[in-house]
Amino acid sequence: MKRLGPQQTNGRGFKQVKFRDYCDVPCSLQASSLALYTQPGISAVWLGIDDAQPKVMHQDAARVGVKSDATEGWVPYPIPEEVLLTTRMHLNRKQVAALIRHLQAWLENGSFVVK
Repeated sequence: MKRLGPQQTNGRGFKQVKFRDYCDVPCSLQASSLALYTQPGISAVWLGIDDAQPKVMHQDAARVGVKSDATEGWVPYPIPEEVLLTTRMHLNRKQVAALIRHLQAWLENGSFVVK
């Protein structure tokens, strides 16, 4: 695999790559509008899952106010529109550089230790 997915442009004009993780959960890597440098889009990135998809175990659903006929597994836990669940990391350039080093070490030797 040479890339996670094709580069696209979102509705605000920022570059992004949409992909699915190992568990088939929708994720994205997106340029941030943060403008610490000359132009927006090069100061930071957003990385992570696109939707938290909150769930509760079926046997706990009624106790936390969720109506469900499920008899096993996880059931969706509705979150009010007024509530924000942050699912993506907002990383600046220094943090991205450090993350790359840790991930490269893991690829090479199975450890996050950077020499």
